[in-house]
Amino acid sequence: MYIKTNMEKFKSIIYLRSHLNKYLSVDTFGNVLCESDERDAGSRFQISIAEDGSGRWALKNESRGYFLGGTPDKLVCTAKTPSASEFWTVHLAARPQVNLRSIGRKRFAHLSESQDEIHVDANIPWGEDTLFTLEFRQEEGGRYALHTCNNKYLNASGKLQTVCNEDCLFSAEYHGGHLALRDKYDTQGQYLSPIGSKAVLKSRSTTVTRDELFSLEDSLPQASFIAGMNLRYVSVKQGVDVTANQDEVGENETFQLEYDWSAHRWALRTTQDRYWSLSTGGGIQATGNRRCADALFELIWHGDGSLSMRANNGRFLATKRSGHLFATSETIEDITKFYFYLINRPILVLKCEQGFVGYRQPGNTKLECNKATYETILVERAQKGLVYLRGHSGKYWRIDGEGISVDADTPWLHIILSQNGKYLGATKNGAFKLLEDGSDSATQWEF
Repeated sequence: MYIKTNMEKFKSIIYLRSHLNKYLSVDTFGNVLCESDERDAGSRFQISIAEDGSGRWALKNESRGYFLGGTPDKLVCTAKTPSASEFWTVHLAARPQVNLRSIGRKRFAHLSESQDEIHVDANIPWGEDTLFTLEFRQEEGGRYALHTCNNKYLNASGKLQTVCNEDCLFSAEYHGGHLALRDKYDTQGQYLSPIGSKAVLKSRSTTVTRDELFSLEDSLPQASFIAGMNLRYVSVKQGVDVTANQDEVGENETFQLEYDWSAHRWALRTTQDRYWSLSTGGGIQATGNRRCADALFELIWHGDGSLSMRANNGRFLATKRSGHLFATSETIEDITKFYFYLINRPILVLKCEQGFVGYRQPGNTKLECNKATYETILVERAQKGLVYLRGHSGKYWRIDGEGISVDADTPWLHIILSQNGKYLGATKNGAFKLLEDGSDSATQWEF
């Protein structure tokens, strides 16, 4: 189900929409339907949070005044007051990897320089330090752990630790369109909020104000590019010229990829909030704006871990001897190839049409891709645009027949194109399969 929100006089009004784009609604007899293409009075629900500290939600149908409940074989809406069958544990599965923005501070959370705390003082979410994974722990009462990019978990005291225990689990509460995270599985729980001049994220308050509220923002992919010609990172460190001339990756060598669905092309944003753009003469400069056609590029992927970029003039970006990029090449050749690294995904969650990637069952090393819950994947950078994938057991992914097992002692498989030149795809029954053509929808993964 997708949750759509509406703020009205501080009430949490939501609509529930299925993957078929139909809205859940209640008729005058309390029957629960999921047939409507449009929102109506019967599809409006109010959220109430359980007072026992569990973080469970009760959904009250606004027009009927009854609570949504469940039996083993159907949904009903007939209870005047919520009991156990009317309280729901909510799994926020659509966006497990997010940027976390404080409503009160109007700043984003990020990993501290010492890498032992989370500070909420970033103006923009840039780089891997601002990526957080909300790990749903169904076996722990449907609570969440906040997983950082350095593979640690936030403790209620504000410190990061390598092992996720009871002190790292939080209930997710919904308040007026935003999220609050509460520790302790009882009525004495406290809420996470940024504290002090450093805005350290820790538990403190027993009530919810703007300081305890957060929004979950989409974490857009941010990448660096290495020119195949000189093996230097593409950068805007020198000014507006986009040039492949740096040996290391920093903010000036990291670019945010924003997809334009109407043009089916990509815009590349710099940390200075400017976009790559095609200039007169074919040069590429970071002077464009998001709505300019010259700031959109087509990305063409190759089987060797590289890609090429086609500009609005129909020509490919090529690296000159000076390192400057010019859209002057009519064909793909060595000077038009760039190696791609996804900077802000050191920890990966993969989702396909069938569901999330996770283990077949606890203790099993075989992966399937039709799971309701997800397994976080550690990403190790290799050479020339390739990466290795590793599980929390320390073992690497390997091809097991046509599927994937996480039991290799050494790096074995590259994502998403394997060493034998085939693409990793998903089947209807949740198994992995290696496919020849990467254009099939089964080989497309959301991250």
